[in-house]
Amino acid sequence: MSHIRWNSRGLRSVTVLLLNLALAFAFVSAESILKLDSQTRESVRWESDQTGYHHVWPEFEFNWQVVLGTLVGFFGAAFGSVGGVGGGGIFVPMLSLIIGFDPKSATAMSKCMIMGASVSTVYYNLRLRHPTLDMPIIDYDLALLIQPMLMLGISVGVAFNVMFPDWMVTVLLIILFLGTSTKAFLKGCETWNKETIEKMEAAKRLESNSVSATEVEYVPLPAAPSTNNGNNKKQQVSIIENVYWKELGLLVFVWVVFLALQIAKQNMATCSIAYWVINLLQIPVAVGVSGYEAVALYQGRRIIASNGQGDSNFTVGQLVLYCTFGILAGIVGGLLGLGGGFIMGPLFLELGVPPQVSSATATFAMTFSSSMSVIEYYLLKRFPVPYALYLVGVATVAALVGQHVVRRLIAVIGRASLIIFILASMIFISAISLGGVGIVNMIGKFQRHEYMGFENICKYSG
Repeated sequence: MSHIRWNSRGLRSVTVLLLNLALAFAFVSAESILKLDSQTRESVRWESDQTGYHHVWPEFEFNWQVVLGTLVGFFGAAFGSVGGVGGGGIFVPMLSLIIGFDPKSATAMSKCMIMGASVSTVYYNLRLRHPTLDMPIIDYDLALLIQPMLMLGISVGVAFNVMFPDWMVTVLLIILFLGTSTKAFLKGCETWNKETIEKMEAAKRLESNSVSATEVEYVPLPAAPSTNNGNNKKQQVSIIENVYWKELGLLVFVWVVFLALQIAKQNMATCSIAYWVINLLQIPVAVGVSGYEAVALYQGRRIIASNGQGDSNFTVGQLVLYCTFGILAGIVGGLLGLGGGFIMGPLFLELGVPPQVSSATATFAMTFSSSMSVIEYYLLKRFPVPYALYLVGVATVAALVGQHVVRRLIAVIGRASLIIFILASMIFISAISLGGVGIVNMIGKFQRHEYMGFENICKYSG
């Protein structure tokens, strides 16, 4: 019981730490908003008679804004990579309010940081195995069902990023993120209670065998790649053995086709017939690959094995709904510059996937989608390359540190539910930071009588 009380105190300490970080970031954000000068406000606004967006790219020099932004981005990438959400809800306000990028450039830069964090996290996970089953920690069948739809949604979201007024984006963000964070928090509480029961039952079994309860060791997560906890099941294997190459090949095929279509689109007049034909060609590619996986799941030829059920009970309605959530996650990612994990994480948990597998699989899918967003934004000239390279490096290192530290911590306290609480906290903090910034910007535009309607994507010039 003392061990359980220690875990409770540990959870409260982590919760207090996250809350303090959120409050500190909120105060910094508020101060930065108040200090925005009128020149910057004028340079980043849309007006109904304008035909292009005016970017604000600060000079790349190591001043206090860059140092503070680096620290905020580091912790955002570390916690975001563990939760499987990427950290975009922290990156976008940091880039806009602290470093000084305009909102749309901050969205593009955020995607660069998410890509760096995702790539390093996937590299960390490639050799890890499922915590209880003999399979990789990345569920390739689940990724094959969701990822093509996610990338299709990303293309739509990038277009919506140009077209949608800020007030609509803010309203959608607050509603969506508050709902998903609440759902994830309730799932975390449910998982915490189950883990408590399992610990108590394990202690009783060992006590009946004349073993002291203080000697109970419960490790629900695979250890870090360099450790071996003595279990019979391998916690890590070689990358060649641990990767499902057929599924990975299909995912790479989708990525390459989408990339080729995006490059071809750049040589065409915006909104021409050829432009729209190229855009529409993405639909059969994404639907074809996800449909192939969905049919196999429906017929029982493939299963989502990571949830431990060992069978397939998917209906047509369920499969269509999951693919729809994949598109929605991509739209949110492209529109707001966030990782699709804000939608995929709670969805995977509802499917019964363990928290560590949910995080690893969501991050794996985000690697493809975020890299596609970065290429699209680069072709649109939406971010400065030197700044992007620096921040990608920060996110890459932070993600590796976050994976190592948090997974070691969970292995020690024996509670994988900590990943779910980190996921819920990141979504909630993102709702507060992005929503608060959006509301303040809306009030400012209303007071300055600025145009707050939809924009014409055909008139956009990067």
